[in-house]
Amino acid sequence: MKFFVDTADIAEIRELQDAGLIDGVTTNPSLVLKANRPIKELLKEICEVTDGPVSGEVASTEFDGMMREGKILADIAPNIVIKLPLTLDGLKACKHFTSDGLKTNVTLCFSANQALLAAKAGATYISPFVGRLDDMNIDGMELISDIRRIYDNYGFETEILAASIRTPNHVREAALLGADVATVPPATLKSLVKHPLTDNGLKAFVADWAKTGQSIG
Repeated sequence: MKFFVDTADIAEIRELQDAGLIDGVTTNPSLVLKANRPIKELLKEICEVTDGPVSGEVASTEFDGMMREGKILADIAPNIVIKLPLTLDGLKACKHFTSDGLKTNVTLCFSANQALLAAKAGATYISPFVGRLDDMNIDGMELISDIRRIYDNYGFETEILAASIRTPNHVREAALLGADVATVPPATLKSLVKHPLTDNGLKAFVADWAKTGQSIG
């Protein structure tokens, strides 16, 4: 499974990229607001840090505006992915961008039927929001499972990008169910390395090595 980091924080992206832990980046208007920088400048710098897919989201909710903004975003760098809302206008724009050879990420997916339509429109990625469904006491992972089965039934090439990931368990379950990508906040991604038995084992090894009185260097 590929990992995208869900942030617009350049320092976080650089750290995870240098560690070889991420394959791309996703952003959204809320993350751009938090970064407090002009979007084109921000996305350009992110694309200089990573050559993986970088999702930049349109602000318009109407087709003509999406087309205009999507083309501007795509001109920033060759690895930009145009992020579009899962609406009829968004799907229409998705079809046009796909026909022009541009990559798209259809976001705010909450049902298998929506995901089916996005695949029909040629989306590069579909972003089902797992955590927000869990917030409503709906099993978000059931949606991942349903989309995986539908896409496999018909050979759709759209990649399932599990989004709104909140916990390490979300990552594990998404991987088990066959999600192609998980987009994860930096703190959650870093937490995947943690395990108390690893910490305890390392502590014991360090103590025993000190007792040998040796130095490798």
